[in-house]
Amino acid sequence: MLTPPNILTIAGSDSGGGAGIQADLKTIMALGGYGMSVITALTAQNGLGVAGIHAPDPDFVLLQLRTVLEGFPIKAAKTGMLFSAPIIKTLAGELRQRDFPLVVDPVSVSQSGSRLLQEDAVAALVNEMLPGCDLLTPNRPEAEMLTGMAINNLDDADAAGEKLLSMGAKAVLIKGGHMESSIVVTDCLCVSGEPPRHLPQAKVETTNNHGTGCTLSAAIATGLGHGLPLQVAVTRAQEFLNRALRQSYAPGKGCGPVNHAAGLNVG
Repeated sequence: MLTPPNILTIAGSDSGGGAGIQADLKTIMALGGYGMSVITALTAQNGLGVAGIHAPDPDFVLLQLRTVLEGFPIKAAKTGMLFSAPIIKTLAGELRQRDFPLVVDPVSVSQSGSRLLQEDAVAALVNEMLPGCDLLTPNRPEAEMLTGMAINNLDDADAAGEKLLSMGAKAVLIKGGHMESSIVVTDCLCVSGEPPRHLPQAKVETTNNHGTGCTLSAAIATGLGHGLPLQVAVTRAQEFLNRALRQSYAPGKGCGPVNHAAGLNVG
């Protein structure tokens, strides 16, 4: 039996189980990794929205990260909700010494519209986490926030991706879920020194789409942890998310999650 690669998620906890740390760990296990976590914030939330956020002291967040790194050889990591400038700055200093690929998902607003990144933390995200990250995975609103550009079509996404590369990311995947299309969702992958690539997937009509961004970035990180080339890791992650969306459901009130067990022989 092959030992699963150790995949680290650095993100917030979703008490409703559909996004954040919970979605990441489900994704990592479903794709053959061993997941571990650094929790940057606790959220009180369900399918109706976020009722509250509590962030631990940045020093304790750092202690989590250092303790994990001391005890486990990490093959890949991802960040999600980082919440505050002090947390971002504290983590970034430690992560600069890493020897594994890092996927940065610049989570700023929840599916229900609640702010998950403090306004004064945006500059810290740009200055501390973007430079040197192996892949940045913004959705359309996040890419617009980070670049100050309007994104209305794939040409705009290409231009925004190039700008984010110039800001220090090694590669950028601008997700197309917020683009208007009746049949496809097209993600734009930009890699330094290469022309942009457009990666389409069939659009899935569902209101149960909580945790899509978390799931995709965790799936990409897991693929990288398995040693896959970047574009292969991205396309396999797209396929995993598309399948999870097709089998999504609502376990309670409001917006339900994607189905992280889709394709597994369970039940």
